[in-house]
This record gives sequence, structure tokens and C-alpha cells, in this order.
Amino acid sequence: MVFLPWRRRRAGNRAQLSGGGNLEMDLTIPSHFLCPISLDLMKDPVTLSTGITYDRENIDKWIESGNDNCPVTNSALTSFDQIPNHSIRRMIQDWCVENRSHGFERIPTPRIPVTPREVSEICSKIMSATLRGDQSKSMELVLKIKNWARENDRNKRCIAENGTGFVLSASFEAFASVSIEEHEGLLGEILSALTWMFPLGIEGQSKLGSAQSLRCMAWFLKGEDLSARQNAVLALKQLLSLDQKHVIGFTEIEGVDEALVKMVKDPICPTDTKASLMVIYYMITPSTVSEKLASRFAGLGLVSIVLEILACAERSICEKALGVLDGICGCKEGIEEARNHALTMPVLVKKILRVSGVATEFSVSILWKLCKNDDGGGGDQAVEVLQMGGFQKLLLVLQVGCGDRTKEKATELLKLLNQYRDRLECFDSTMDFKYLKRSW
Repeated sequence: MVFLPWRRRRAGNRAQLSGGGNLEMDLTIPSHFLCPISLDLMKDPVTLSTGITYDRENIDKWIESGNDNCPVTNSALTSFDQIPNHSIRRMIQDWCVENRSHGFERIPTPRIPVTPREVSEICSKIMSATLRGDQSKSMELVLKIKNWARENDRNKRCIAENGTGFVLSASFEAFASVSIEEHEGLLGEILSALTWMFPLGIEGQSKLGSAQSLRCMAWFLKGEDLSARQNAVLALKQLLSLDQKHVIGFTEIEGVDEALVKMVKDPICPTDTKASLMVIYYMITPSTVSEKLASRFAGLGLVSIVLEILACAERSICEKALGVLDGICGCKEGIEEARNHALTMPVLVKKILRVSGVATEFSVSILWKLCKNDDGGGGDQAVEVLQMGGFQKLLLVLQVGCGDRTKEKATELLKLLNQYRDRLECFDSTMDFKYLKRSW
């Protein structure tokens, strides 16, 4: 038996128990109620092939960490099957009820985790319902999968690892091909489930990346339903990162650029902002159509939006926003928009060596594009970079180390800036830009 002093727990606080006076009461907890790993009361006791009982959550973590032995006996596990120990669980529940006056609540009966066989069976039913065009039955089965996933992460992993992504992608494509408006509810539910099932496998990616599926996701992205827009951009972020042909197919859909700019300008949450920026980045990453797309995004005012985001963005968003700005500055319209914005040079110089290596590389690349005189411009920008202390920062970039391409651009920038150094006194490199007015 294990003897531990227990105190009453209310709303996360602990109050001392008193027995007749001020003496603290000792509460005896049967040792076989405690998980051998955490030494806490078991909520979902399961027994392994070695005969030792553990709390399911703790033994799951043990096995997922790569261990194939029993923590207590150190014996090799002949099977990873976990048999629910209902007897111990009922004894623990009864004990908790008996000691309710000591602050213990009855442990709820845990739900049995879903099995690969159950997942396979429901996938087969979804395929059959899809072939019949049975929207009602398909909706019922998709909601059942989502309910399983909500119960615990174990269920979610089991669902994702047993072919559900492909089945739902195929169903999504099939119903989208018939009518998006007619099947809007079902398609929305499928898409929300697919967001956490990546990677989908080659076949699943093919189904979700088809012309019909891409048009459906674009339709949701352009709609007014915030949840649907969120799911669409999260799915697109992962899908477009996998294959350039999906990017090309998506960019051919009318109105997706306006929808993405709207997502960035009027963000739902930081996660959606990051996803939207990544989708735009994939679209304008160097390709046969990237310059044309960059020009379209510049015309939609994305340069100004991104610069305002950069003024106070956290690291992850900052890196993605700089990547997008670098892509937009690959076209003359983007360069012109960036050169004419008051925040451009202060923000870019400030981000060098301030955020991350990736942010520094993007910042140097953008400055290099803006300060070059290939188009007869860039002189005013070079002077402004000097005023902001950019020369000193670029020297530091070469000293701390960077990629070869970034080193080449930094060297070229230093040569260009050096032409203007004798014409003005460089300002303090610590200069801030809070004096600049923002549009919000």
C-alpha cells in the first residue's frame, strides 16, 4: 500500500484536510491503482502481454517513443495490444466514490479507442455511399469519423494512418464533380476532416488536387463562411506544397488571388494568416507564370498589406511575409509598389539579423532587387538604406555567415551603397521607425 497525504482540491486549489483538530489526515491509496510509469491514479487501465497494467496514456507515450519492452519487467513485448482492465477500472471508480469526501471525483468510464478494423469498415461504407451518390449516408459516416477523432489523439492517428485520407479525398472529388452548391454541407465537413490527415498518399493527393476538387476549395475560399474559408486555406497550404502541378491548376481558377489577399488583409487568426501567405508564396515562387501572378498580387495592394504586417509580426509570420514580398518584387509592378511605400526600407533593414536566418536572406534579397539600377531606379532606395544603417548590417551578414547566394547579393549591395556613402552621414543603425504613420 502507498500512504500519501491528500488534500482537498477545489477549482485547482488545495485545502488541508483536518480530522477533529488540525492534524493532517493520511489517505491510503492501493498501490495497484497507480500507474507504474507516472505513479498517478489510473484513469484508463490497460494490461500488456507481460501482464502488467498501466494507464493507457502513459504506456502509449512509452511505446510511441520507440520502446518495445515492458517498463516494469523490461521483457520484450510480444504484442503491442492493450487489453482494457475493466476490473481494476471499476475498483478505482468505487474507491473514488467512497473517498469523495476527501476531494476525489469518480473517474469516468473511458471510451474504447477506435481500431484499424473499424476505420477500414467505415471507409468501405463511405466508398459505397459515394458510388451511390448517397449524400445523407456519407454525411453520417463522415461525422462519425470526426466524433472519433475528437475523443483523443490516439483515435485521430488511427484514422489518419488507415487510408481515410484517400477515401475522403475521393468522396470530396466525386460530390464536387456533381454539384458544389447541392453538396456544400457534406463537402465542408469532409474538407475540415482532411486538414489534419496529411499526407494523403499519392492517390489521395491526386484526388484532392484534381480540377474539380481545386475548384471546390476555391469556391469555399471565396465564400463568406469563415470556417469553410479557414479549412480551405489550411488544406491548400499542405496540398500546394506537395506538387507544382497542383499550384498551376489552382492559379488558373479565377478570383483566388483576390480571396487570398482578403484572407491576409482581414485575418481570422494567425494560423490562417500563415497558411494564406504560404499559399501565395507557392503561387509566386519562380515558375513560368510567377511573374504574371506577382504582378496581379501587386495590383491588389498586397505589398502595402504585407509591409504593415511586417512592422509588428512574430517570427513565423514575419518569415512567410518576407518570402511573399520577395516573390512580389520579382516583377516591375511589385518593385515600384515597394519603392513607393514609406515602410519598405525601415522594415527590411530592421529585419536583417533580427528575426532569423531565413528572414535575413529574404530581406537581403528584397533590398538587392529594390536597390539595383537595372531599371534606372534604386538610387533613392540605396540612400535610404544607408540612412537606416543598412551598410553596417550587411557587413555583419557577411561576417556571421550566410548562404552563397545571399553572400553574393550582400556583396553587390555593399558595392552599390558605397557609391553613396560620401554624400551623407549615415544615421545610427539603432534608429527606429515608430514615427512613420501606418494605414490602420
